Amino acid sequence: MDCNQTVICGRITEIGKLRYTPAGLAVTDFIISHTSRQVESDLPRQVECEVSAMAMSQMAITVSGMKIGTSVRLAGFLAKKSRMSMYLVLHVNKLDII
Repeated sequence: MDCNQTVICGRITEIGKLRYTPAGLAVTDFIISHTSRQVESDLPRQVECEVSAMAMSQMAITVSGMKIGTSVRLAGFLAKKSRMSMYLVLHVNKLDII
C-alpha cells in the first residue's frame, strides 16, 4: 500500500531545538494544536488534538525560526517516531503559513 498522505491545519505550540543528522541534514520537531468542527455520521463534532511533526532540511530551519502561535497548514506522511516506537509523527513535506 502506498497511500499515506495527511493534511492538517493548526497553530504551532512547541518548537524543538534545531539539530543536525550525522549526514548534516537539519531537523526540528514541533507540535501543532488543531481545532475544527467535523461531521461524523451526519452529526457535528468538535475536534481538538495535538499533532507531533518533524521537518527536515530548509523547512526545519524555517520552522525553527517561527513564533509559537503561528497558524500553519501541513502536508506530509505519517511514520513511527523511531524504529522501536509505535507513536506516530507527521513528516512534513509542505508547510504553508495561513
